[in-house]
Amino acid sequence: MVHSEPVEDFREFGITAFTTTRAAGSFNTLTTEPVGIVMERWHSLRSELLTLAPRFATARQVHGDAIALHTGEWSGWLRATAADGHFAPSRGTAMAVTVADCVPVFLAHASGATALLHAGWRGAVAELLVRGIEVFRSYGFAAEDLWTHLGPAICGKCYEVSPDVFGLLTGKNTAVPARVDLRGVLASQASRSGVRRISSSPLCTRCNNDRFFSHRAGDEGRQLGVMVAA
Repeated sequence: MVHSEPVEDFREFGITAFTTTRAAGSFNTLTTEPVGIVMERWHSLRSELLTLAPRFATARQVHGDAIALHTGEWSGWLRATAADGHFAPSRGTAMAVTVADCVPVFLAHASGATALLHAGWRGAVAELLVRGIEVFRSYGFAAEDLWTHLGPAICGKCYEVSPDVFGLLTGKNTAVPARVDLRGVLASQASRSGVRRISSSPLCTRCNNDRFFSHRAGDEGRQLGVMVAA
């Protein structure tokens, strides 16, 4: 996609992964922007992805730890209920998550098995990423053979949370609101789970608000994390 931040490391495996930018427009249907205009963007993306895969998976995101499993030979556009991640053990399923400060987490195996997660602080506390790695293991993929990339998201300098949330994320106590590096927390979880290849985008959605939508900056808009193994 033209207006996107790509994950270059996955290309050698025939895996396309990227995060859309503000220039691609918002993909949030729950705003003051006419739904028809937003859906035109979704359909345009779907048409683009159709050249790579017959299946397109999205979900109603709830900041939980549920991961939708896509193992069948269905085709078309699926919207799963109450899930914050997608997993496909083989090629042919495109997947997307909406984000705006939360982290789009891309997991890949050289064979074409993929997972895409939407991780905010609740997802980090629920160890959604750890759950994703466990799903790979359940299908016979070792953690040390996975690649993990953390896409554009709010950085540690911009992300201030309440004392209780800080404690849940870091295990440390504070009496006042404190800043936390959400991608750092997720990277640590991946490392402890046995993943050796972990990369992170240097881009902050809040610092680069001209390029990305940011909830903390007051934006209603949402960009997408998108992944597909053709």
